[in-house]
Amino acid sequence: MIGFTAARLVRGDHERDDPAAFAAALADPAARLLVLGNLEPSIEDGRLALTPMDPARGDALWLGALDGAPLFVAGAGDATQPAMRSPALMAALAELPGDEVALYGIARSLVDWHGRHGFCARCGSRSTVVRGGWARACATCATQHFPRTDPVVIMAVEHDGRVLLGRQPSWPAGRYSTLAGFVEVGESIEEAVAREVMEEAGVRVAAVRYVASQPWPFPSQLMIGCIATATAPTLAIDGQELEDAMWVDRAGVRAALAGEDGAPFLAPPAYAIAHSLLRAWLDGDAAAV
Repeated sequence: MIGFTAARLVRGDHERDDPAAFAAALADPAARLLVLGNLEPSIEDGRLALTPMDPARGDALWLGALDGAPLFVAGAGDATQPAMRSPALMAALAELPGDEVALYGIARSLVDWHGRHGFCARCGSRSTVVRGGWARACATCATQHFPRTDPVVIMAVEHDGRVLLGRQPSWPAGRYSTLAGFVEVGESIEEAVAREVMEEAGVRVAAVRYVASQPWPFPSQLMIGCIATATAPTLAIDGQELEDAMWVDRAGVRAALAGEDGAPFLAPPAYAIAHSLLRAWLDGDAAAV
């Protein structure tokens, strides 16, 4: 299972425009609240900590229903600085069950979006929360704004039994991963893959194929996983995008994914789609994700 997918949450879109349904969910004795401190969760007994919902709370965003009970997350004020990922959060994500990781991703992305979008992008007036937390409305120009997802291509580029990996200077020592980049306006997935690989590594690719996707809540992206074939292995690394890049054979990838001593690189964490892409490439089977 790919990280941040398969949440057990029932979203209930048809109820978001119903104030009576929202009020009833708030007042439900079974309702629970997920509280994020600086966008990070509390963990109890290996799961996300949920507390009883206070109906008088004014900043609750309605996530949906979990195991038949209404679930809310505490909203946040306007963000004053970019939300960072702490080592503690990364460790927690590696230990939480997959459905809990997915639930956290939904809640984090929603809260973070509200924190960064307190004003109307059309006229600049302050907007207010509507639809139970799944939109904001501007009273000045009547524009509605919805939580956005930015498409990002992430690709395992192969050539002659090896895969192309790169690293950014902010990553832990030894960490390498598949290349990735945002899809630009007016661009197909295949075009974005080809452009990003050329820009970052100077490699021309062909035969791009889709493998799988992943919501990535840092802050709110849809990672579109692909495998592409390079026409030649020569690298011309863009020092602004990548600190380094290299070709790694299957034995090296297998050792890295297994966490073996002496592996040629530190693999991306198991909840990242890059890990799943490398596994799919290694196994030669898209179903491996």
